Amino acid sequence: MEHVTQDPEVSATLRYHVDRPVYTEGDIETRVLHKRGRTPPTIRQRLAEKLRCSSERARAIVFSFLPILTWLPSYPVRQYLFGDVVSGLSTGVMQLPQGLAYAMLAAVPPVYGLYSSFYPVLLYTFFGTSRHISIGTFAVISLMIGGVVVREAPDSMFYTQVLNGTNVTAVLDTEARDARRVQLAVALTCLVGIIQLLLGLLRFGFVAIYLTEPLVRGFTTAAAVHVFISQLKYLLGVQTMRFSGTLSAIFSLVAVLKNILSTNVATLVVGLVCVVFLYGVKDLNDRFKKKLPIPIPGEIIVVIVSTGISYGMQLFENYNVEVVGKIPSGLLPPAVPDFSVLPNLVTDSIAIAIVGFSMGISLAKIFALKHGYSVDGNQELIAMGICNFTSSFFHTFAITCSMSRSLVQESTGGNTQIAGLLSSLVVLLVVIAIGFVFEPLPQTVLAAIIMVNLVGMFKQLKDIPALWRTSRIELAIWLVAFVASVLLGLDYGLLVAIGFAILTVIYRTQSPKSIILGQVPDTGMYYDIEEYEEATECTGIKIFHTNTSIYFANSELYVSALKEKTGVDPTRLLAARNSHREKVKKWEREKRSSEQTTPQKVRAIVRLDVEMGVTHEVVGREEPQKNGHVLEADSDSEETLMFLEPLNAVHSIVLDFSPVNFIDSVGAKAVKSVIKEYAEVDVQVFLAGCSRTLLKDLRTLNFFGGAVTPERVFPSVHDAVLFCQHRLDLRRDSPPQRQPAGQPRSGRRRRQRDGGVRRAGPTGAPGTDAHTFQNPLPLPVPGEEWVEFTDNIPVGLLVRWYSIM
Repeated sequence: MEHVTQDPEVSATLRYHVDRPVYTEGDIETRVLHKRGRTPPTIRQRLAEKLRCSSERARAIVFSFLPILTWLPSYPVRQYLFGDVVSGLSTGVMQLPQGLAYAMLAAVPPVYGLYSSFYPVLLYTFFGTSRHISIGTFAVISLMIGGVVVREAPDSMFYTQVLNGTNVTAVLDTEARDARRVQLAVALTCLVGIIQLLLGLLRFGFVAIYLTEPLVRGFTTAAAVHVFISQLKYLLGVQTMRFSGTLSAIFSLVAVLKNILSTNVATLVVGLVCVVFLYGVKDLNDRFKKKLPIPIPGEIIVVIVSTGISYGMQLFENYNVEVVGKIPSGLLPPAVPDFSVLPNLVTDSIAIAIVGFSMGISLAKIFALKHGYSVDGNQELIAMGICNFTSSFFHTFAITCSMSRSLVQESTGGNTQIAGLLSSLVVLLVVIAIGFVFEPLPQTVLAAIIMVNLVGMFKQLKDIPALWRTSRIELAIWLVAFVASVLLGLDYGLLVAIGFAILTVIYRTQSPKSIILGQVPDTGMYYDIEEYEEATECTGIKIFHTNTSIYFANSELYVSALKEKTGVDPTRLLAARNSHREKVKKWEREKRSSEQTTPQKVRAIVRLDVEMGVTHEVVGREEPQKNGHVLEADSDSEETLMFLEPLNAVHSIVLDFSPVNFIDSVGAKAVKSVIKEYAEVDVQVFLAGCSRTLLKDLRTLNFFGGAVTPERVFPSVHDAVLFCQHRLDLRRDSPPQRQPAGQPRSGRRRRQRDGGVRRAGPTGAPGTDAHTFQNPLPLPVPGEEWVEFTDNIPVGLLVRWYSIM
């Protein structure tokens, strides 16, 4: 990607100049934009297009379903073959011990891990779109499968009573238990494959987006805790029950600690030696990966050496070290899974299907971005579904890609899935020819392999301080996924984590940052006035900005934030108006009941609150205030002057809708209601920055109608501000009205900012009381001083209420 730098000299010479009228949405619809004439296709035409068959369409369908056809015919043998062969052999060597080890996590005999390392890998070569991931057994998926089969087939179901002389002893029938667990694992894998296949055909590849990176990393770290605890009994050589469900990790750890005094020393020594060796080899591979042509295959070295030592020293017979046991040679014939157990496995299969796909697609996208090709999420779902569904008929358990094997496959020169094909052939060779060789392999060695492979997952704990500095919400998702998965189990923990992640989205929309924008002088740019010194508010205009969409869950919060930030609450202003009216009525009653009044001319200057459409209560006094203003005009210089500050100086509010992606019917009604509410106190509300999609939604929701017209909508905030300022200037310059002859001397004078005074027209009308003014024109604006004058007003009290409605 090209790196763009800004030259200060060029930036100083470039100018941004646009000379155009101020547009409203009505202007844009009629004068600027014209829709293309398009006739929407009928349902029949759509069906005909979808069902149209041609050679090109058929070829595209076949190529999308079998991605191998897109690259195999043009496979560069000289360039790719050597790297794929080396990579395939290296990955195959890793597949062997990991397949044996992860079968223990799945609670099935080790040979089924080898089956799961052959059939799915072979199938993915033809249907997968990624060229670098290594499909096969994986610790997290294996542990989830193990939790399900142990729950459905616990040890307690397979104890038999054996008569030994006069004593009856309960003996665990391991063969029956393992056979039942294999049936459950195979049926679960079949259902996982069906779900993934259906999701892929229905184009549901987007479901992985709900598993955000913090969620996945917290979940996999919790899975590492479960895996580590489950392998402690094999490392120590103690016999404990296998627990599943809520608090299973705690129960398993307590069971191991209770039996720690019965630790098999020989088992522990072998396991610790293997852990130290594997960790050292892993560290060497990480440090010298650029210098080593291929990684040191520490796992296969440990398996071969420990198998030889176990066979030579008879560790099982002499030291009671548990070994892998019988590994049948050859492949088992295909068989139909037991579908009768499927109803109990639906929830677990959905969780395994989504987690497995999420692991695979995330790694596939990383390698695709690095090597410059694309992967199809829907086809990946179909590929994994086919791998799991088809392989379940050959006695495998669910698979996904492995991070450690994928890194080895890519770093050793793998370029295509030919490497995966070769690794599956390596596993096939072992299963058919030399599988029996690994029968003396100690189980503690497999536990050591699993534990060392968890190091990468435990390093994810470093995410906690990093997320604390960057995003507290993502940290909360990470911690909830981790804690819930550790305590509740991986299945319920995943559901809780997904639910919490969705709640954080709702929380973000319900607690957005609301700000008031101000203009940077001599520009059309608007920024937060509280954050930037250069941003200044436009006089009488509030620009409200909040970074969220408006829908049923946050519409009331949006309106509340609008009133709070602008400082203009129509409800309070209307209450103030009603209070003034009550005072006027009270004064009129007192006036009528008064028997003696002394006529005296009193004049007061008030500033009209344009937004409320009223003047404020003014009390005349016989002497001016010290901080008042005296207007010297004609014959009234001796009169007392007094004015009060307006209740509200805002005449326009601009709602910046540029961050609003969508709005529903509840949100549209809330915005329309607030526009009408502000209009009652003469504050006009305008919308700015609406996208075309949002405007289409507003029209669909019947947002425009009555006083709310497209003329209230502007393409940008600057358009709206210029319109408000122009509207204000027009109101200032509107012509005065003359007073009809024969009316009482009653009117207004308006003092301009330059000090000049001009006389406004009358506000009375024939037959009206001189104390009330109807429809005064011109409309007053903030910043002007109004001179009220009338005859025959009682001394010591002057109250006026002017309505411009």
